[in-house]
Amino acid sequence: MEMLSIETSSAQSVTPAYLSDKPAISIVGLGYVGAVSTACLSKLGHRVVGVDLDHRKVDQINKGISPIHEKDLGQYLAQGVSAGRISATDDLAAAVRETDVTFVSVGTPTAEGGGCDYSYIEGAARSMAVGLAQKDGFHVFAMRCSIPPGTTMKVMTPILEMLSGKVAGRDFGVCFNPEFLREGVAISDFHAPPKTVIGTTDLHTAQIMSRIYEPVDANPIITSIETAEMVKYVDNVWHATKVCFANEIGRLCKPMGVDSHDVMDVFVQDTKLNLSPYYLKPGFAYGGSCLPKEVRAVAHLAENAGVDLPLISNLANSNQEHINQAIRMVRATGSKKVGVLGLAFKPGTDDLRESPVLEVLAALQKENYEIRAYDEAINSETALLAQVPYIKHASPGLKSLVGNLPYFLCDDIEDVLANSDILLIAHDTPQYRQLAHRCTEHHIVDLARVSEPMPEQERYQGIAW
Repeated sequence: MEMLSIETSSAQSVTPAYLSDKPAISIVGLGYVGAVSTACLSKLGHRVVGVDLDHRKVDQINKGISPIHEKDLGQYLAQGVSAGRISATDDLAAAVRETDVTFVSVGTPTAEGGGCDYSYIEGAARSMAVGLAQKDGFHVFAMRCSIPPGTTMKVMTPILEMLSGKVAGRDFGVCFNPEFLREGVAISDFHAPPKTVIGTTDLHTAQIMSRIYEPVDANPIITSIETAEMVKYVDNVWHATKVCFANEIGRLCKPMGVDSHDVMDVFVQDTKLNLSPYYLKPGFAYGGSCLPKEVRAVAHLAENAGVDLPLISNLANSNQEHINQAIRMVRATGSKKVGVLGLAFKPGTDDLRESPVLEVLAALQKENYEIRAYDEAINSETALLAQVPYIKHASPGLKSLVGNLPYFLCDDIEDVLANSDILLIAHDTPQYRQLAHRCTEHHIVDLARVSEPMPEQERYQGIAW
């Protein structure tokens, strides 16, 4: 493949003076990243075509309805549809023909063995190549999913070239543009990004992508595709590392009678050497669609390369031990009726993928516990079954629970309180904070440190404080 070269990886602004109109953008995959990107890019004035094989998501987007629970997303989508800037389809080839840039936000689930499953990328690339072959002009394909370094150029690009008959860098551009959106505050993160990374090998692509992001970040970091791919993994592995590190400190401090939050409050004041305080407080295990998958992927890469990475390879073990500690604490109460407050992997989202509390519930279910559960973002209408295929090689808890989860789930929190002796609090929300002080007759196992100061009651236990 004949490609131009970009020699820099430092932060710089690249704004093409000759681009006067905002490019039309197609977005493949209308999940958490794709739906948010669709809404936010429309808000910046772009015409956006969302693409997904799930007809339910396509219909919802076309009606201006959010397919997921995410703050302000429904409002943004409704405004974009009303203004004629947002539409959705299941025809990816047509979407490529009708737009200038395609953001690829398809799923990259864990494959059997721990690596990355490329099937969604390959399927999207084949359809994108059809559209590319049928149009004139320079089209940019921006890969956004988490993938091992080399995937953009060795998996997606060869398919595009082979089936379209065109050459990357000359007839079309490719780049890796990782997202750094936290579920629950994703729209806010889009408009105030911690950084904007554009990995590419041709200047024209760098210019087009930089112009798209100029309203929210005038100084994107331009680097190689492989560096950008690795940055996404490294960022998420670091976040996973911070969670496990803080939790291990908490488990160490508790039997010594030391307040782990006091310790970590001092620790994080060193922002020069200890970096950001984000994640660095003992809490519950990490979970979600990114951290567990990225930890497995990097460990898999190291294993294939014959490199020993003891910390990264054991992060999952440390995380599992924190889950085991929660199970032991529930058992120690002596009761068999448990109510769970918070099911998703974090507050403010309905994403159950690899939620650590589900692993706790799976273990308790096997031991015949009576379970009731409540989550502020999840109800009987939430599409729970749609999340199962993504985690078939990764999340045994959700896989084993999914059949019974609708029966555990309560739309009214009072039903949970009335039918439980133990409250397992997995999220820190104002509602749960009030309950932690009010429910003095329940055993409370606090996985999120919802109370400051800690309640002075014998039945209240924190997992690491």
